[in-house]
Amino acid sequence: MLKTDRLGIPRHLFWGYAGILIFMMGDGVEQGWLSPYLLEHGMTIQRSASLFTVYGVTIAISSWFSGVMAETYSPKFTMSMGVLLYILGTIGFVGIGMAQLNYPAMLVTYAIRGFGYPLFAYSFLVWITYRTEKSELGRAVGWFWFVFTGGLNVLGAYYSSWAIGSIGYQNTLWSSILWVAIGAFFALILNRDQFKTRLTPEGGENKWKELLRGITIVRKEPKVGIGGIVRVINTTAQFAFPVFLPLYMAEYGFSTKEWLQIWGTIFTSNIIFNLIFGFVGDRLGWQRTVMWFGGVGCAVSTLLFYYSPAWFDSSYWMVLLCGVLWGALLAGYVPLSALVPSLVKEEKGAAISILNLGAGLPVFIGPAIVGLTIGVVGSEGVVWILAILYLISAVLTRFITLPADISNSYAK
Repeated sequence: MLKTDRLGIPRHLFWGYAGILIFMMGDGVEQGWLSPYLLEHGMTIQRSASLFTVYGVTIAISSWFSGVMAETYSPKFTMSMGVLLYILGTIGFVGIGMAQLNYPAMLVTYAIRGFGYPLFAYSFLVWITYRTEKSELGRAVGWFWFVFTGGLNVLGAYYSSWAIGSIGYQNTLWSSILWVAIGAFFALILNRDQFKTRLTPEGGENKWKELLRGITIVRKEPKVGIGGIVRVINTTAQFAFPVFLPLYMAEYGFSTKEWLQIWGTIFTSNIIFNLIFGFVGDRLGWQRTVMWFGGVGCAVSTLLFYYSPAWFDSSYWMVLLCGVLWGALLAGYVPLSALVPSLVKEEKGAAISILNLGAGLPVFIGPAIVGLTIGVVGSEGVVWILAILYLISAVLTRFITLPADISNSYAK
């Protein structure tokens, strides 16, 4: 028996965590290079941005519904649906869309693919929540985000930096099905933990009402809505950068392989600092950590990362260092997940649903900002827009104050 409890990973769910890591690695194989690949094959940057925007819309919808579907039909069923939709979408996207450069087919099939990972990954998060002791839940959820980000942004980038040179671009995408299947095998077959739903039809109806309460709570407690906006801004640049930054870096002599290695190292830093800023937030205060390290820190480091090729004469190591700094400060928003649910005494699930929606929306908001503005202001203007958004998030966080009766003095 694997003794992972000491690390904070529930032993009975270990294979589920391993499955999330491998599945997200498969899902992330194209994140750093798909946009420049499509542009090289005749697609405009506006069309490329639109493709990622549609993809992001389905991710946001899937993120929003994954929790209630997992509770209603069980996580294992919902995760299986995510695997199926991912594989079907990938077959259509690569086999028809990319093979024939058929843009309408790309839009439809990439959108179908977008339903995949939220149903798979976020349903497992529900599984963790139900099957972990409260005293261990914080660490268990922290490890979920560790394997989620590590697979999507780190292993996916490093694997594709090797694969595109060895087996080609389209075959790299085909290989994602293999990794997703392995991840599903770990999480759904080797993971023998049982999740029993205790749902009646009436209970199912109440679950959907609870989902809608994630909207009405914003009217009842506007600070939760502010927290959701801050969560959107948190990762907007993360999904905007891959649309245009590889092309910008190429102007300074960076190859696709070098870009992918930089991108993977950025999120290696990010997953480490996800854990560090959890401790910093408890010591310094949740609000102050998000405001200064997250908002202000990301605003400055975003500009530094963009201008680093010009300022440091295309030095790979200096660009990497600036990127790693941005990735580390991106984790400064981690305490938001503790701050926002603490705003309400009840309906914490609804507050968390706002954060989940905020996590899903940037997947299409980031590319949408690029598509709508890059033709007017260029890549430099897009980066300044992203930096200003980070500063706005810092200002907004100033208004996310906890009720006076919250006893945790560190969270002020």
